[in-house]
Amino acid sequence: MKKIKLIPLLAMIFMLNVASMCSNDDDSNSLSNSDPVPVINTMSQGTWRITFYEDSGENHTNYFTGYNFTFGTSNVLTASNGVDIYTGIWSVTNSDTNDDSPSNDLDFNILFTSPTNFSDELSDDWDILSRTDTKVELVDVSGGNGGTDYLTFEKN
Repeated sequence: MKKIKLIPLLAMIFMLNVASMCSNDDDSNSLSNSDPVPVINTMSQGTWRITFYEDSGENHTNYFTGYNFTFGTSNVLTASNGVDIYTGIWSVTNSDTNDDSPSNDLDFNILFTSPTNFSDELSDDWDILSRTDTKVELVDVSGGNGGTDYLTFEKN
């Protein structure tokens, strides 16, 4: 029972650590508003689906077909396709908090521990390219291989 309670705590520590490692080297296309509240309010309303996911030039949107995402309170992120339900965590943070060179952008943080497609592909600190009440476009430039990933959520 203690292990079950420990997993969310470890996941939150991971997310805070990821948010603190942000730098301004990938901010050229970021939304330049440093207030996370409007993004949090937008994502907390209704359910969302992934309409585009590209990993280093390869379209893998099909990994997430049929899943609805709920960005809930207490940073709980739920993905469900009617049969399978996966739980992760999410947050929107101002990357200026721990940046050596403040960039005045927001990071959209996602963490799943399973399944592999979710944990390997979605878990990251994404930069926000654009946001409306029904669509959020995210980008991540990998530090390791330098590839660029794109992720788009649209409201159902």
